[in-house]
Amino acid sequence: MKNNDIMNVGIIGTGLLGKAVATRLLNTGHKVTVYNRTEKKTESLKNIGAQVAKSPKQVAERSDIVITIVKDAEAVKSISFGKDGIIHGKHEKLIVSDMSTISPISSRKIAEKYLQYGIPMIDSPVMGGPPLAEKGQLVVMIGGKKEIYERCKSVFDSIGERTFYLGDNGSADAMKLAMNLQISILALAISEGIILVKKSGLDPLLFLEVLNSTYFKTGMSTLKGPKMAKGVFEPSFFLNVMQKDLDEINYTAKEFGADLPVARLANELYQNAVKDGFGNIDYTGILSYLEKIKKSNT
Repeated sequence: MKNNDIMNVGIIGTGLLGKAVATRLLNTGHKVTVYNRTEKKTESLKNIGAQVAKSPKQVAERSDIVITIVKDAEAVKSISFGKDGIIHGKHEKLIVSDMSTISPISSRKIAEKYLQYGIPMIDSPVMGGPPLAEKGQLVVMIGGKKEIYERCKSVFDSIGERTFYLGDNGSADAMKLAMNLQISILALAISEGIILVKKSGLDPLLFLEVLNSTYFKTGMSTLKGPKMAKGVFEPSFFLNVMQKDLDEINYTAKEFGADLPVARLANELYQNAVKDGFGNIDYTGILSYLEKIKKSNT
């Protein structure tokens, strides 16, 4: 990376993905400032060279681009426009990039509000999860003005193996929701396949071996499938976050006039799993919930 490609990057939200993105950026030479509402979650990043800010405002003051990776649209609004929010750290070079998974409707409204303060915003959700973020192998989706994206392209090239510029603000968030819909339903399909072969007296690992020998294999069936079959659900993406994304998917579908009956059913299942205490395991732990409700119905 050339010296003129190195940027001052702010990361607000150092959960699983935010921490991995920050780590990758530090390892590729960028200067990184981090903020998390729970400061303890920034300690490991501080130990490898990140500066820790006391507020989103302070992150903005120190950064050329601020990447926000938080729970939902309300959280984005709070860190953006609230007390000591990003807008209060405005300077001439500042760009905001929202990597949260929110509806394109909310994203466009937030981008419009940023423009009232003279701050450009792009949406930049990713596919791949924390392990691929640390390797720089994410798939990055960009919505917003192309010239704004190009100003900070080196940052996305550091974390992403491939980047798709998709159009105006909200475009990337719409694509991200469509992608997460695939993931949520695929986890259900693999779960029900495992349950069916178990009830048939077959080894679920054999089911996965057969599946992964066919055209229908996926990254999930090859990488997460064996863990699912063994009941291992260490989170790379929490089940309760997937359920939140399904809320966003169904809200967006309704607003856009799309009828997604499978998305509604998936949301109902994930909602029930969260209510039943499965929210803090990996989203593939939907298998455990499905197995539990089967037992309770027999």
